[in-house]
Amino acid sequence: GPGRCFPFWQEVLACYVVNTSSEDDSGKKKCAPVLEDYYECLHHKKEHARVRALQAAFRKAESSGGREKAPSAGQIRTLGLIDNEDAANGKKAFFLDKA
Repeated sequence: GPGRCFPFWQEVLACYVVNTSSEDDSGKKKCAPVLEDYYECLHHKKEHARVRALQAAFRKAESSGGREKAPSAGQIRTLGLIDNEDAANGKKAFFLDKA
């Protein structure tokens, strides 16, 4: 079947067909955003940069004391995610309420 980026390539070709001719190639500038989308589909450079930025921000927040604002055990129990009997018995596994 067609590759994952084939629809993007079709858009690039359609843009070139509409905006250029054999005598005049000046319309290629109009196709730059479509071509950029195609390259992003192929190489994922923007996606990788975004992931690296998110990971760096997460590591920075984590290293600057991210656990200081962590909820207490009592606050977690009031959410209903842990059965109160399990929490009282000291079990460390998390179970969803059977409500």
